[in-house]
Amino acid sequence: MAKFELKLPKMGESVAEATITNWLKNVGESIAADEAVLEIATDKVDSEVPSEVSGTLVEILFQVDDVVKVGQTIAIIETEGGAVETPKIADVAAPIVAAVEKTIEVAKETVVPADFSTSDKFFSPLVKNIAKEEGVSIAELESISGSGKEGRVTKEDIIKYVGSRKLGAGSQPSQSSQPNTQDPKPNTQTVQTTTSKAQPVSVNGGDEIVEMDRMRKLISGYMMASVQTSAHVQSFIEVDVTNIVKWRDKVKTAFEKREGEKLTYTPIFMEAVAKAIKDFPGMNISVDGDYIIKRKNINLGMAAALPNGNLIVPVIKNADQLNLVGMAKAVNDLGNRAKLGKLKPDDTQGGTYTVTNVGTFGSVFGTPIINQPQVGILALGAIRKVPAVIETPEGDFIGIRQKMFLSHSYDHRVVDGALGGSFVKRVAEYLEAFDANREY
Repeated sequence: MAKFELKLPKMGESVAEATITNWLKNVGESIAADEAVLEIATDKVDSEVPSEVSGTLVEILFQVDDVVKVGQTIAIIETEGGAVETPKIADVAAPIVAAVEKTIEVAKETVVPADFSTSDKFFSPLVKNIAKEEGVSIAELESISGSGKEGRVTKEDIIKYVGSRKLGAGSQPSQSSQPNTQDPKPNTQTVQTTTSKAQPVSVNGGDEIVEMDRMRKLISGYMMASVQTSAHVQSFIEVDVTNIVKWRDKVKTAFEKREGEKLTYTPIFMEAVAKAIKDFPGMNISVDGDYIIKRKNINLGMAAALPNGNLIVPVIKNADQLNLVGMAKAVNDLGNRAKLGKLKPDDTQGGTYTVTNVGTFGSVFGTPIINQPQVGILALGAIRKVPAVIETPEGDFIGIRQKMFLSHSYDHRVVDGALGGSFVKRVAEYLEAFDANREY
């Protein structure tokens, strides 16, 4: 017999940890190679961790709701045959875990329960546990300037804060960057805004109280953070897509027969957006403090509604390099896997611009919230038959046309009206110039 260490696999370029949500196997049960052993959740998607070997599960090292780092051993599987060599990452992590536990034990007598349901921010279970053990209030926790992705408070941030508080620093938040010595007022205003609580809601006898699920809490935090971060501005434009509608009606049956894929409008719109971004690379950027990051790749996020009503944004990588067939395959693959809950964490990472189809639910147009740290998002309205003025050499006349609205939300901190308006106009021009006789 040999023992195999099942480790949390690498799940994407920017995914460093995950939360265990469910063990699918119990100690003593047999496991086949490639069979799922447990379910995990990152800040974007839920996924399963399969076993690389066949054997028997003999030890579970982490429990449900524990946060595990990529590469950490999470279970031991007993296999037949020779020893299976695996790096002793758990040994490397042991001193770090011991240090955290020691820090927690020192202040056991000062423990004050914290109600995290009153906060709009997202905190990992590990950070919450440390905060509870250390008696860190929700107001103090929200005041900490996080060094993690999108400003999140990491384990190191809260440990540093607790240490500074014990040394007499009081309630001063830890800083991940140098403080602004010119004008301290904005920081005070930010804390006051963040820690303000919503008015209590009255509950009647017939009302039902249901707690948000994990993903809805995350979405709520993302949306609030985006509104507080970006100066949202919208531009709207109406587009004549009659040629696109006629072309799709003409080729969709042959397209599905030849490619084995359904042809929706989404890949056509995505193709136009990718072209427009190449023309206006100022929309393919991110903001990091006082710096602008110009993205090299054009990675288009496509907002998708899940069966449970939640939202997820899988990403089409290098969208500008795909032809229409490739775009259709990418859109269908990500859309289908999103509905089935089969997206991998890497499928939702690295987006540089997002498109959301509000027309799917009959909306004519919308004002979408920017997907941070991007600076723009385009909403596609419903396609409608409308009477329109048609200009011809013989004069103007009224005809029936297929039209839709494009709604462009952009971050006015770095995108002015000229760029935001010109970009959405270019998307419209590509759509209206669509060749009804083109080959796919």
